[in-house]
This record gives sequence, C-alpha cells and structure tokens, in this order.
Amino acid sequence: MVDENGEAVLIDPAVYYGHREADLAMTKLFGGFNNEFYQSYHQTYPLKDGYQYRENIYLLYHVLNHLNLFGLSYKSQAMNLMNSYK
Repeated sequence: MVDENGEAVLIDPAVYYGHREADLAMTKLFGGFNNEFYQSYHQTYPLKDGYQYRENIYLLYHVLNHLNLFGLSYKSQAMNLMNSYK
C-alpha cells in the first residue's frame, strides 16, 4: 500500500499469502470492519457457497493459537467456535 504522498507503507508485519476466505475471516477476529466493507467485498469478488459455514473454522485456528500463546482468556471463544458446528 501507499500513503497519501505515494510512499510505500507496511501495514502487516505478519504478512503472508493465504486463501482469501482465511484472510477475510481473520478481519473479524478482533471486531472486523463495517458492513459496507463486507458488502463491497462480496459484490466485487463473491465468495463460494458455504463460506459462512467455513468462516468459524478459519477463526478457530487463530483463536486456538491465541489460547496456546496467551492463555485461558481465549478458551470460551474457542469453545463457542467449536460448538457452532454441533
């Protein structure tokens, strides 16, 4: 990305190339963006059927990682994500 002066800027020190569904789900891990962002995204580049079902799986990976790294404060979130598949 570039700033308003055309200078290169880094916005993610943990950047990687991954599946767009995983990236989009990750945006919701800590609050997400407004609905306009997601509506515009889907309008421009629609996701395949079943994304809503898969979204919690993508989130679960990161929540389990946070549970491992940072402790039990992530346990209930992990449990809720897993229980969404009952």
